[in-house]
Amino acid sequence: MKANLYYLLIISLYFAPFNNCVMAQEKSIEKNIDSLLQQMTLEEKVGQMNQYNGFWDVTGPAPQGGNAEIKYEHLKKGLVGSMLNVVGTEEVRKLQKLVVEETRLGIPLIFGYDVIHGYKTLAPIPLAEAASWDMEAIENSAKIAAQEASAVGLNWTFAPMVDISRDPRWGRVMEGGGEDTYLGAEIAKARVKGFQGDDLSKPNTLAACAKHFAAYGFAEAGKEYNTADIGTSTLYNAVLPPFKAAVDADVKTLMNGFNILNGIPVTGNKMLQRDILKEKWGFDGFVISDWSSVGEMVPHGFAEDLKHAAELGVKAGSDMDMESSAYVLHLVENVKEGKVDESLIDDAVRRILRVKFELGLFEDPYKYCNEEREKEELYHEDHQAAVLDMALKSIVLLKNDDNLLPLKKDQQKIAVIGQLANDNNSSLGSWRLGSDNNTGVSVLEGLKNQSINFSYEQGPRIFNEEANFLNEVKVNETDTSGMQEAVALAKESDVVLMVLGEHGFQSGEGRSRTQLDLPGLQLDLLKAVHEVNKNIVMILMNGRPLAIHWEAENIPAILETWQLGSQAGNAITEALFGDYNPSGKLPMTFPRSVGQVPIYYNHFSTGRPDPESTVFWTHYGDEKNEPLFPFGYGLSYTTFKYTDLEIDTNNQNSIEVSATIQNTGKVTGKEVVQLYIHDKVASVVRPVKELKGFQKISLAPGASQKVTFILTDKELGFYNHDYEFVVEPGTFGVMVGTNSQEGLTGTFVLN
Repeated sequence: MKANLYYLLIISLYFAPFNNCVMAQEKSIEKNIDSLLQQMTLEEKVGQMNQYNGFWDVTGPAPQGGNAEIKYEHLKKGLVGSMLNVVGTEEVRKLQKLVVEETRLGIPLIFGYDVIHGYKTLAPIPLAEAASWDMEAIENSAKIAAQEASAVGLNWTFAPMVDISRDPRWGRVMEGGGEDTYLGAEIAKARVKGFQGDDLSKPNTLAACAKHFAAYGFAEAGKEYNTADIGTSTLYNAVLPPFKAAVDADVKTLMNGFNILNGIPVTGNKMLQRDILKEKWGFDGFVISDWSSVGEMVPHGFAEDLKHAAELGVKAGSDMDMESSAYVLHLVENVKEGKVDESLIDDAVRRILRVKFELGLFEDPYKYCNEEREKEELYHEDHQAAVLDMALKSIVLLKNDDNLLPLKKDQQKIAVIGQLANDNNSSLGSWRLGSDNNTGVSVLEGLKNQSINFSYEQGPRIFNEEANFLNEVKVNETDTSGMQEAVALAKESDVVLMVLGEHGFQSGEGRSRTQLDLPGLQLDLLKAVHEVNKNIVMILMNGRPLAIHWEAENIPAILETWQLGSQAGNAITEALFGDYNPSGKLPMTFPRSVGQVPIYYNHFSTGRPDPESTVFWTHYGDEKNEPLFPFGYGLSYTTFKYTDLEIDTNNQNSIEVSATIQNTGKVTGKEVVQLYIHDKVASVVRPVKELKGFQKISLAPGASQKVTFILTDKELGFYNHDYEFVVEPGTFGVMVGTNSQEGLTGTFVLN
């Protein structure tokens, strides 16, 4: 004990100068904020709470007439605190100069943008990254995105999206970390750290924004912008923990959302934003609305008009209004009429100014406007290498009968079929506002880069090639042109690579689907090829889990490649031919049928969970209860054996769980070892299984490793209906395994 105290003393003395420096800096920032607030008029304070979308070419003449001229005048008067969708060092510098040099107080703008999975160089979509279960790689991916985005003048990203969602019909599942709270919280921390770095004042960082607070991912029927209606147990135990993890990681901003939660729009929800976020969690950053979500409280039927919406928003704790103009038009009047206390305005402005000070914008408003850095950073070869690594780690091997994969490079006649194989755009995925079209490596290009000999036929056209971020993707349902040529090629080939899935713009915001099958004529094409050649590898490109029951039953090898970003084709080729051994695991459950949705592994037990001789138990009459592929599932080109589960309860403060994992195959492989628990009897019923730990290990053939997990109160407890964290004694089930359905099981008693 004395030795431990000695080392603690040494450590505290070592870090004392750093801690004192941080404390002095924080005091200095607060003192500067106090001074600035005293100088600001009420109108100028409200202006800091106003964000506008970019509306004119800053390098051109000032706008004349209409809403654009009003926005321009607001900028000159200091009535704008932030701009979004203004990019490029020249544009940012000129707009920042306008505000800093022409407004009375010269308060700099913060420039925001949706940097979701890269700026120019694109990593895999976030759901794909979640399949890596590799927090270091995910953090680095966010870091690369921050380096490029900050180089074009941006200093704030509207990411990470940390919404938990169990419904793949919702298009925005592509933007998050999947269905699980524990995994989602770990990813939230990694992404925040990647964007913000260890010093936010550095010019290569971005202030992060955890969104959407809260329960947006539980939109009814998976329909975009729809109502969410969940109980407190789900809210407290499933939805909120990733946001809390982001706050604990010092995320600087949060965004509320478009949805209603239990009858109240979250933008106007005081319980969420003030009571939980700011008071209970101690969050000292600021909350921004989603696009016009303050104004949307009017059509929701919660606010009478825009003025009333402004009152409700600021009272609830929404600090900055994105693009609805509710605050800038009405908050001053609300304060003067006594409807809003000015102290609420001061609190919001203090939070906004604090982030600007922490970014270093008061010290140098143009620190993000380095033209030379802009030229050097974008599409940098190091960034391309990093996103290739991320893409490889995101691939999930779903099926590999008779070890069809990996393929041999020089001993097979290979056919490649499918429109997506020759597409440089779709694999970039959705939410890629800063990137350029057709900059992704296609599958055909990836094969050529590895000198693979192959023949290609597109088959029937599946998608219109004019698809973009704003428009629906048009799908061909009738024109079978190209089908015969594709089938003929398959018939004369040794192996067929079928590149199938969704267009990159079929997922993302506004991209809900009622069906989860392969769009258009793709299944018809696959079945026709299967009739003449069953030696098929299906390369699946998609932004959400799909219902691919027939495919899983009949196709011997399936590689889930999601939408892998700039280096998609190179990553897929490496995985196909064994240069990389897939190690990804599913972050969302794949259903057998869309009728099972929402389907997720950590469900509750019903009162009738087990099969009975009659029909009176929880089941479908026309489908199994089990998913097609469960959460945490993913194969390898090698095999792993789990043995020797041990549970040590001798420590009063923790439970130690361990198991031995051996590589029983012929090649080196990585395995994500997963720990699940089940609190069997509790005052609030607990899920049948909950992920509470994972480790990614690498094993050579024949090698084994003992993997140990430590369970503490943090893992064993839960939130009750009063939002109190409780740890209750009783019997717990434990499973250590390769996915949420397969593993070694045991029990222990918590006294």
